[in-house]
Amino acid sequence: MRRGLDWVRPVSGAAIVVVLLWQVGAAPLLAAVRRLDGGSLALACTVVAMSTVCSAWRWVLVARGLGVALSLRSAVAACYRSQFLNLALPGGVLGDVHRGVRHGCDVSDVGKGLRSVVWERSAGQVVQVMVAVPVLVLLPSPLRSWVPAAGVAVLAGAVATALLARTGRIGAPALLRTWRAAVSELRAGVLGRHTWPGVVAASAVAVAGHVGVFVIAARLAGSSATTSRLLPLALFVLLAMTVPFNVGGWGAREGASAWAFGAAGLGAAQGFTVAVVYGMLVLAAALPGALVLLGAWPRAGAGRHA
Repeated sequence: MRRGLDWVRPVSGAAIVVVLLWQVGAAPLLAAVRRLDGGSLALACTVVAMSTVCSAWRWVLVARGLGVALSLRSAVAACYRSQFLNLALPGGVLGDVHRGVRHGCDVSDVGKGLRSVVWERSAGQVVQVMVAVPVLVLLPSPLRSWVPAAGVAVLAGAVATALLARTGRIGAPALLRTWRAAVSELRAGVLGRHTWPGVVAASAVAVAGHVGVFVIAARLAGSSATTSRLLPLALFVLLAMTVPFNVGGWGAREGASAWAFGAAGLGAAQGFTVAVVYGMLVLAAALPGALVLLGAWPRAGAGRHA
């Protein structure tokens, strides 16, 4: 079953892109690519650099909360490397796995190294949802009606898990031990008094950076929609990007953007084009990660504090 998912995910992502190209054609995409210039690339790289530093700082805070040493310089380099690998390899998460394992080896605790990345990524996604939900509810968009249904589904899943644990159908003792360990690490790594404000602030700025790059991509794609109209669409696409059906990030993002723009009356073709241009911009911004892989990035010791 696991091996099946390993190839189904990238194939599904590739299929989404192929179907969209077949439906909307390559003309809008080529027109947008011709509008790429040094100024827009430089602006996107600057915004992504800000988001990357914020994500690295969030990781430093979480790792130190778990008792794992990590310097900001090492974290920034590792985050750039993981971004590049996430975009170069299928699945979209292999770079983060590599980041966790590499850091775990540096501190002689692979388990904590991996869990620090899991908690850091999870905290970032929780804040992203917390930012997205009020925007999707308050700003006019075709996505507004989906928010209550999604909330009910999440709540139902949580209640079902609690009931199964209570009845012993999913191994309550083992689940309880795992739960207690997770809660302990959550309190130490994310919810600590001196940790959570930085985690929330860093995550919010990182999300704002990704939304900013999406708006840049929309302008390059020829969209004249106001920023307030693009904002809910951008946040919806960012949420869709967490779905692991992609090839180096391509797939779910393009499908979600095409649907969202189409539902908003802006055209599925434009949504597809915006998503592809966004992908090109973030790929260019992640190229410093290749320098890290080649060993050309100055590396600080993992055990030093920033």
